[in-house]
Amino acid sequence: MKKLTIIYLSNGGNVEVLANHIAKGAKDAGAKVLVKLVSEATVEDVTNADAVAFGSPSMDNNRIDQKEMQPFIEKFKLIPINNKTTGLFGSYGWDNGEFMKKWDSLMTEYEFNVTQKLTVNEAPTNEQLVEAEEMGKALVK
Repeated sequence: MKKLTIIYLSNGGNVEVLANHIAKGAKDAGAKVLVKLVSEATVEDVTNADAVAFGSPSMDNNRIDQKEMQPFIEKFKLIPINNKTTGLFGSYGWDNGEFMKKWDSLMTEYEFNVTQKLTVNEAPTNEQLVEAEEMGKALVK
């Protein structure tokens, strides 16, 4: 049984909704899933998983959250990740999802193998919730 860890930060609830649908998809595919707020997450939550998904809203200057998510991600700068299968997801309001390109680049630099990405404008549509579930399934294949 594959293990997926989902770590997220959500301001208005949209990223949390995506996290829950990604978890549902992975569980439906038979995986063991751990879902945590970034404030409660540990490095081991990531290193002990077969795959990981990170979620953040777009914040200041088209970046992921700088107070909690960015410092957590930076912990992996010097930790061998060995191309761990990774999904990135988040919501944006004004930047057309530009933050995701920056985040993807950073994660690749830290040796995460980003295979799945999902960005939504404000609240996810029903179609995007289905995409989130498919993302969960794909991450644990």
